[in-house]
Amino acid sequence: MTETIHSFLGRWRRKLFGEPTPKVAVVRLYGVIAAGGRFKQNLSMAAVAGQLEQAFSMRGLSAVALLINSPGGSPVQSALILKRIRDLASEKDVPVLAFAEDVAASGGYMLALGGDEIFGNESSIVGSIGVVSSGFGFKAAIEKLGVERRLYTSGESKAMLDAFQDEKEEDVERLKEIQGEIHEHFKSLVRDRRGKRLKGLRGKLFSGEVFTGQEAVKLGLIDDIGEVRTVLRDRFGEKVKMRLVSEKKPRLSGLLGLASSDSQMGKIADMPHGLISAVEERLFWHKFGL
Repeated sequence: MTETIHSFLGRWRRKLFGEPTPKVAVVRLYGVIAAGGRFKQNLSMAAVAGQLEQAFSMRGLSAVALLINSPGGSPVQSALILKRIRDLASEKDVPVLAFAEDVAASGGYMLALGGDEIFGNESSIVGSIGVVSSGFGFKAAIEKLGVERRLYTSGESKAMLDAFQDEKEEDVERLKEIQGEIHEHFKSLVRDRRGKRLKGLRGKLFSGEVFTGQEAVKLGLIDDIGEVRTVLRDRFGEKVKMRLVSEKKPRLSGLLGLASSDSQMGKIADMPHGLISAVEERLFWHKFGL
């Protein structure tokens, strides 16, 4: 009954005032994908859930636009964000347009799969459909320093690939099995979302290789070259309203530098960890020349 009244009122409103101006909610998905606010520019399900809810809850919505600039990161957080986008799109019956900016690679490309259509710049870096793990071995270093490693575990695989022990072939094989399962899930998401639009050889598409926006169009990884304003105006008209959904602002005390002494001391204590995180974040972007 309520829906019928809303429909009736909507028809009369359009007769009196004309068709409403098209409105598109714009959500920025920028940064390395990781849980827990680990990086300065950090993407996680917890960090973006509120923005996504707000975007899809706007009244009179014509579409949601995703602006993506991410070199990837956690496959779990990437998949969670993708699922939330698609669940909201289905629930609200709203189309989603994704726009790759500098890079939409690995988990960043997984986010782009949230779009019913994907656009990019000619020079955008797209793809990297694969899984990577990295680390260091310190066994020789601690032997040279005269350090004795003491490690006690319950469970023969609990210390698998420990950085201070010799690498074991069976541990490497197990890691590859895990990577293979994650890779298969990633590939299934690409096949499900892109379907018959994929034009390249599967071995090339799913090799972990990256492509420019122009190449990605030819391979079917994205639909076309285009930036958000031009595409939305072509699609919905010159008068389309683009509403940017912003992250929550910090509290006034933080903006004025009035944080407590305990908070300040905590920041000082976290400086070494913050430096390591900054270097790690920089490496994510650096491998794509950014």
